Amino acid sequence: MDLTYCKEQLVSAGVVFDSGLTQEEFAAIEREYDFCFPLDLREFLGYALPVSKGWTDWRREKRSEIEKRLNWPLEGMCFDIEHNSFWLESWGAKPALGEACAIARAKVADAPHLIPIYSHRYMPDRPCIAGNPVFSIYQTDIIYYGADLFDYLCNEFEHSFGRAKYALGSQPRQIEFWSDLAMR
Repeated sequence: MDLTYCKEQLVSAGVVFDSGLTQEEFAAIEREYDFCFPLDLREFLGYALPVSKGWTDWRREKRSEIEKRLNWPLEGMCFDIEHNSFWLESWGAKPALGEACAIARAKVADAPHLIPIYSHRYMPDRPCIAGNPVFSIYQTDIIYYGADLFDYLCNEFEHSFGRAKYALGSQPRQIEFWSDLAMR
């Protein structure tokens, strides 16, 4: 991924940047929130940290706000279990509400962690290599929003990058649990 090009296109879309995260900052964030930045996301955030509204400002955002973003996918899933009859057949018969949310929590805890990027767009932390897809997550409405980080940036900021929205540049990598939800 050409980081200079990406930053230039995002700046033209109005994104404001701060200096990139240091190795020490990456280590502290990963330790604090118990996930691993995939290599392309690490490279991007190490080059320049987007700090405009909607982006996760790993340096200045309050812990409570970051935790809220990290918990957003699970909270949305529990909302849909309670209010919209969401349940996956592979989880067995749907139990009472409290137990149903506990099962969902356990399933999400076993799945790759989702790292908030921008708004309700997330990248899984596993595998911890370059090329993971970016998901758009709103409750259990989960779709691929990019086959990888570059594809995502092109889709999210289509006018700056000049690509048609949702034109996945390649087949997205399958991610345990989350891909199944996106494909259902």
